Amino acid sequence: MSFGSFCIQGGVSEKENVQGIRIVNESLKEYRASKLEQERFRDLLNLLPESGERVLDVGTRDGFYAKALTRHFKQVVALDIVPPAFSHPHIWTINADACRLPFVDGSFDLVFCTEVLEHIPPERLNDICRELKRVCRKFLLIGVPYRQDIRVGRCTCRSCGKISPPWGHYNRFDETCLEAMFRPCQKIRVSFVGESKDRTNGLTRFLYDCAGNPFGYYHEDVSCIHCGQPLIQAPPRNLLQRVFTRLGFLVQKVQDSLSPRSSHPEWIHILFRASE
Repeated sequence: MSFGSFCIQGGVSEKENVQGIRIVNESLKEYRASKLEQERFRDLLNLLPESGERVLDVGTRDGFYAKALTRHFKQVVALDIVPPAFSHPHIWTINADACRLPFVDGSFDLVFCTEVLEHIPPERLNDICRELKRVCRKFLLIGVPYRQDIRVGRCTCRSCGKISPPWGHYNRFDETCLEAMFRPCQKIRVSFVGESKDRTNGLTRFLYDCAGNPFGYYHEDVSCIHCGQPLIQAPPRNLLQRVFTRLGFLVQKVQDSLSPRSSHPEWIHILFRASE
């Protein structure tokens, strides 16, 4: 089944858009097959409530989780701001903005939202949280990076020269802020997945920005938040930028020697119960 106005991304032809979707889907297959993602997948399924008939998968992308949810729910609705490029006999796909969900209050027994909130601009974060709570009748399952240092892996766009956060992640989350964001929903279960030691400091971030961010997380599946062009590789550096790179590296090295890195979970998953 399908629903909604399926539009092509602005600025590209339909052929280019389809080719882009194919590239992203191939990249996602590799991502989904990684050890960490398989662990996340199992953890999220373990958090699913035992009962319910209708579920909304927000930010469905390739439909990976939506397809898995068909084994647990009779009706699965898969939503993304980019038209979903997959079809499934038991999934209703819809192209819509999660900050303005086209559903009546309490439409779903479970609202499933993972790898989405970190990509929402801060000024719209309250809007999407309000909408997720509004359409949720029983349970809400949230998954986001945990205490991510979004100064690490920043990217400089070769097209417009502006800087984007790593993987397009605007926001940093922990358990306390997530509870506040989804109040008055009640936290039922919390779990953590993976391990990360990524961190930096303000001076290293500044120096790497000046250097064109040569160590950014560049990937064909990541787009500039300003112009929308793919962030495939770092722009070439001049001599001064190489000096900035070296200085940033040395500052980071000093920080690590004075204060050894400690690890923390890479992802947090929380199951909430909707307020009465």
